[in-house]
Amino acid sequence: MTAPDTTPATRTYDEVAVGDTLPELSIPLTRTLIVATAVASRDFQDVHHDPELARQRGSKDIFMNILTSNGLIDRYITGWAGPAAVVKAVRIRLGAPNHPGDTMVLSGTVTAKADEDRRVEVAVRGTNSLGAHVTGTVAVQLPKGVEAR
Repeated sequence: MTAPDTTPATRTYDEVAVGDTLPELSIPLTRTLIVATAVASRDFQDVHHDPELARQRGSKDIFMNILTSNGLIDRYITGWAGPAAVVKAVRIRLGAPNHPGDTMVLSGTVTAKADEDRRVEVAVRGTNSLGAHVTGTVAVQLPKGVEAR
C-alpha cells in the first residue's frame, strides 16, 4: 500500500483568467518574525531589531525590511500558484511600515496573461492598520494543462 500523494497541485495557465482574485493571506507581524527575517536576510540595520534605536530614528518601533516583504509576496504567489510555477519578476514598492503587533493582509488580482510564455501578472497589495505596506506586481509562469498535475 502506498501513501496518498499530498503534493499540492499547481495551478495551470488555462485555469487562470484576468480578473481572478487570490484568497487573502493574513500574516501576524510578531517581533520575532521581523527580527529573525531581517537577520536571516543579513540585514543588520538596527531599525529592524532594536526598538530604542528605531525610536531615536523617528519610528514608533522596529519595522520589517524590504527583503522580508519581498519574500512574503513570493510565498503568497507561490502558495496560490503551486510548486511547478516559476516566479519571473517581482516589482514592489513599500509604503506604511510593518510594526510588531499588527497584521499584514496580502491580496492579489490577476491583471494580465501572455499566451506565448504562459506568464500571468498579478497585482499584489499588503495592508496593515496604517494602510498599504507593499504594492506591486508579480509575473509568474504557469504550466499548461495536465503537465502540472
